[in-house]
Amino acid sequence: MADVGGTLSFDDIPALGDVPAGLPRFVPQLDANTVEALDTSLGWGAYALGMRRWLSPTTHELYPRYENYSCAREALGLAPGGPQLAVLVGYGEDPLVEAFWTRRFELGLIERLADQQWDLVLTPNFSMYANQPRTEHLLNFRRNLLLAAELVAAGVPAVPNIYWARKEDLDRYVAWAEDVSPPALAVNLQTFRTEDDWVGTALPGLTYLSLCLSEQTKLVFTGGTRPNRLADLGRLFADRWWYVSQKPVQAARHGRQLTAEGEAAVYARPEDLFASNVRFAAGLVERAGLLGPTALAGTPREDVTS
Repeated sequence: MADVGGTLSFDDIPALGDVPAGLPRFVPQLDANTVEALDTSLGWGAYALGMRRWLSPTTHELYPRYENYSCAREALGLAPGGPQLAVLVGYGEDPLVEAFWTRRFELGLIERLADQQWDLVLTPNFSMYANQPRTEHLLNFRRNLLLAAELVAAGVPAVPNIYWARKEDLDRYVAWAEDVSPPALAVNLQTFRTEDDWVGTALPGLTYLSLCLSEQTKLVFTGGTRPNRLADLGRLFADRWWYVSQKPVQAARHGRQLTAEGEAAVYARPEDLFASNVRFAAGLVERAGLLGPTALAGTPREDVTS
């Protein structure tokens, strides 16, 4: 309790970061520390990097690469002053995000993030397991927002991740949002692996948020590229959501192209497959945002897995 300020409420947490201008609706997440081997012809407007590419899961130390460049864009192989944006997705396995929390002051991690001038940081998210004690849920929900507040206070454009277990959790977020009008919120959808997870837990909560949050609040989602899920997000949030996914690079590394008929094995260079996959996924997101579920009519529900 002392670690989170002696309270489980959200009353002392101010509005947090926003989605930067120019961020494309779809942001591909990389599987390496540089984009140079993949972005040979694509020139996409933003690239994301996961936490474990920035903070070592083994040593819980910052990778030296990020000490040797003047900013995150340069470290990723993007032009430091150019139009491409650098996004840090602070999600990872529990030991890694817990290490970030525990060592953030000791290692100056928040100050380092600020110095590296990331264009957007999705705040490290602390897990919510159904079999955890309820107090653990509440502590982690508080930590998700509190850490975002610490980052924003240091000058980091951080958007907080939110999780929920019950309707009362959603009610607490909505009440907080009514008070402070957060510009943006993030939701990690990667853990909803099955259709039962999606229909039984994720979709009801997202539907409630879509009805109760201000239309000025943007949403940043991270997950796979299943067309039915993207269509659901488009139906719920129209054009006020952004999407981050590793699927284009994962498929490209395995020689697979994302298509409307599913994943196709293709003999091609990984960078060419990556470019094709990014454009395909971005098209799904754009169409879902504009037209809702009817935009993807006829597309198999499970053709692209998480």
